[in-house]
Amino acid sequence: MTDPLLAHATEYGRMYARSTSEAFSVPSITTVIGQQAHTLDGWFSYMGANSLAQDPELPQLLGSPARVRQAVNKAARAAELYRDEAARRGDRVHNYCEQVALRALGRAHRMKETREDLIANGEEAFANRFDEWWELFRVEPLAPEITVWNNSVGYAGTLDLVARINGRVCLIDYKTKGTTREGTVKRLDNKVVMQLVAGMKAEESLADPVAGEWEAWKYGVEPILLAVAIGETEVRAERANPEVLKHYWWKFCALKRVWEMSADSLAAGSALLPIAPPPYPASTKLA
Repeated sequence: MTDPLLAHATEYGRMYARSTSEAFSVPSITTVIGQQAHTLDGWFSYMGANSLAQDPELPQLLGSPARVRQAVNKAARAAELYRDEAARRGDRVHNYCEQVALRALGRAHRMKETREDLIANGEEAFANRFDEWWELFRVEPLAPEITVWNNSVGYAGTLDLVARINGRVCLIDYKTKGTTREGTVKRLDNKVVMQLVAGMKAEESLADPVAGEWEAWKYGVEPILLAVAIGETEVRAERANPEVLKHYWWKFCALKRVWEMSADSLAAGSALLPIAPPPYPASTKLA
């Protein structure tokens, strides 16, 4: 995904400012959703164990405790390295998708360069499948990578695409996904619905980031919310169920409150303070 101009990485998570000359003031949609508790302990353990088991130098390492420790440390970072590479791949795919929309709008684009970037990393299949989906669904882009703001609840975010499909306005979020053993794209996480409904509930959209000019959000009236999983073998688009949107919105608002409490606790200062032993009374003598 293109890094939004008004977004900042902070100790409170990713936050947004109203203009390039103002300080950040509200958390991003993904930062709020990140307050939801989740664990990947099993996955991290598997990635570490699998990395060590597949190390081609393992037989030679067993006779050297020092080299075994090095291999264990390397395996311990396997999940983190995999996650970071997946994030970079996701950025490359998102960048390409954005350029496709810009070209369709007749605006300046870098579609050729972003596709070459995918090819250089062995990821051209993602672009090919996306192109097929784009044509099949006859996507008419309206606003790619649009930054939105909700002042009532206090958050901001950047939507991957607003488009018209079959005459309906759609808010679209792309997710780059791996492939299952059956050759299908991996399933989407339900929390993408929170991301989409938060975008739908925006009150403003960014017109000029430098001047800090915003305009009333005009795509929030009964749009179709689409989560689009982009894989190497297929692209799967799934619509957020209209019947569950209110529940995911309430959950998002509750998580925003959790973020506020966490931010207040962090800003308050150290939670634990050192303490010295009490002084001895003047009349007390040590033996």
